[in-house]
Amino acid sequence: MTTPAEMNDFNQQVVAEFRANDGKVGGMFADKNVLLLTTIGAKSGEERLSPLVYTRDGDRYVIAASMGGAPKNPAWYHNLVANPKVTVEVGTEKFEATATVIADRAERDRLYAGMVAHAEGFADYEKKTDRVIPIVVLER
Repeated sequence: MTTPAEMNDFNQQVVAEFRANDGKVGGMFADKNVLLLTTIGAKSGEERLSPLVYTRDGDRYVIAASMGGAPKNPAWYHNLVANPKVTVEVGTEKFEATATVIADRAERDRLYAGMVAHAEGFADYEKKTDRVIPIVVLER
């Protein structure tokens, strides 16, 4: 089990690599689409930065609140539900976006299937948890 401190250290390394290499990262994220999502803490009001795998659906960026198949949603998910105005970094581009949780189950399932097609680990995450992993779209 990974501790929160270990996860934070890992995320900081991914962020540093992302910014040093124009949005490209290696390791477990090699050949994956990775973006940096900045949310505002639901409780703290402070900025929180999370590297996340994404797919595209037209002009929308699609992310999954998988937390590796944990039984609860990640903190960034709660933050964007409370404050849907977020900042996204993709490659060398940084822009403001609005985060929307996909409520329609068929649409959610379609978009989640796209995540699985891009990164097969998402299929395992779904098997590891009883919750329906939320899908969020980010739009400019």
